[in-house]
Amino acid sequence: MAKRPTKPADETATDDPSLPIGGAPAPASNVPELSVSELANALKRTVEDRFGHVRVRGEITNYRGPHSSGHVYFCLKDQNARLDAVIWKTTFLRLRVKPQEGLEVVATGKITTFPGKSSYQIVIDTLEPAGAGALMALLDERRKRLAAEGLFDAERKKPLPFLPAVVGVVTSPTGAVIRDILHRLLDRFPRRVILWPVRVQGESCAAEVAAAIEGFNALPPDGPIPRPDVLIVARGGGSLEDLFGFNEEIVVRAAAASAIPLVSAIGHETDTTLIDFVADLRAPTPTGAAEKCVPVRAELIEQTAVLARRLSGAERRLLDSNRRHLVSLQRVLPAGPQLLMHPFQRSDRAGERLRAALRRALDARRLRLSHLSHVLARHSPQAELARASERLKGLHARLRQGLFARLALARREADGARRRLDHAEQRLRSAYFRIIAVGQARLDRLDQLRRTLGYESVLTRGFALVRDERGTVLRHTRDVAPGMAMTIQFADGSVPARAEGDAPPEPPSSPRHKRGKDKTGGGQGTLF
Repeated sequence: MAKRPTKPADETATDDPSLPIGGAPAPASNVPELSVSELANALKRTVEDRFGHVRVRGEITNYRGPHSSGHVYFCLKDQNARLDAVIWKTTFLRLRVKPQEGLEVVATGKITTFPGKSSYQIVIDTLEPAGAGALMALLDERRKRLAAEGLFDAERKKPLPFLPAVVGVVTSPTGAVIRDILHRLLDRFPRRVILWPVRVQGESCAAEVAAAIEGFNALPPDGPIPRPDVLIVARGGGSLEDLFGFNEEIVVRAAAASAIPLVSAIGHETDTTLIDFVADLRAPTPTGAAEKCVPVRAELIEQTAVLARRLSGAERRLLDSNRRHLVSLQRVLPAGPQLLMHPFQRSDRAGERLRAALRRALDARRLRLSHLSHVLARHSPQAELARASERLKGLHARLRQGLFARLALARREADGARRRLDHAEQRLRSAYFRIIAVGQARLDRLDQLRRTLGYESVLTRGFALVRDERGTVLRHTRDVAPGMAMTIQFADGSVPARAEGDAPPEPPSSPRHKRGKDKTGGGQGTLF
């Protein structure tokens, strides 16, 4: 068998670089194998250790509001790159500046990775506008939105009380603001001051100020802690970021809902916050707020004294003028008897006319009573009642006949005709009862007239009726014989009586009785 020729040792290398020289398999590598999750977690730890705390400036984009879980997701971008961002629910609730689409902010947080997407993101802890320009743009947008709701309208402003009994102050208890307010109130007009301590700077500033305003308004008027008559929300000067808590919407809405008049004194005179627009009065400084709340006590005392002197002088001048006027009137007035002479004459003439009018009225009443007696005799209540009863019986019979005829006809008609018959029956019954009611009312009126015109009503006015033993009415003294038995009837009963004396007395013959007898006849003038 032929022998295969051999090659030199340096020419035995193969074309596979992974194989060692001579063509043998390569030994195994000492680099450990990692799963995808292990690698992702390792990267996560590396990134978080390297970027544990960062501040990133960028523009908010892809913001759609809080997720259903309460967390917030958006992106931060600049002209060259984009970074995913997330704010957890608990952090979002305490943020002073809320994210808005297109707002340039400075976000503080830590960089981490999200293995599910093989991406990195920033978990934000705090968020603040990037510079004064963005902050002013945010404030301007918020101011326009609240103004559109009418919170800044002048019609909503309440007047301050002239002299409040209690002044409520919302400010820091350790700053110089509260001391300035107390000193100014003590100099002008000492008042009771109730301080609600709050933080005037920082993340919790807005919530504490809003809670203080709402707490003062929730105090009962007659409670152990008196309710203030006016509120002062004050803070010293500072930068725009330091005063930003008084630009928060929660503070503005609490001030707008305050039933107590509110004075804002935030910063210096050149500083402007949103609470200044909604407050009932804006003071340039906290000291100016104290001056606007109370007047100067010394000036009030002096003004009161001046007004008292003017009032006293006016009273003296008025008394002197009235005294001089009274003296002038005394000179022109006549004497007392002369003043009463003509009224006395008018009174005497009026008395004579009154007596004549009474006599004429009595005569007219007697004639009318006589006429009504004749009319009542012709129209006896018993006769009227009998006639009315007969008419009612006839109407009743006719109604019954008509009712029966209508019912007989209704049996032959359809359901619609039966309903009309029921309606007609109701109308007939109503007419029947109305006729009865009218007759009864007329009978009652006649009976009332009988009682009014009867002699019993005359007895109740103090008169008496005298009858003899047979019950005949005695109208004249000549009808009474000595020793005659009589019965005197009063309004409440009768008593027996007996005439005494030898002869009946003669009636008086005064001219007035004669004239009355000639006018009325039959002695009717003696009835009254």
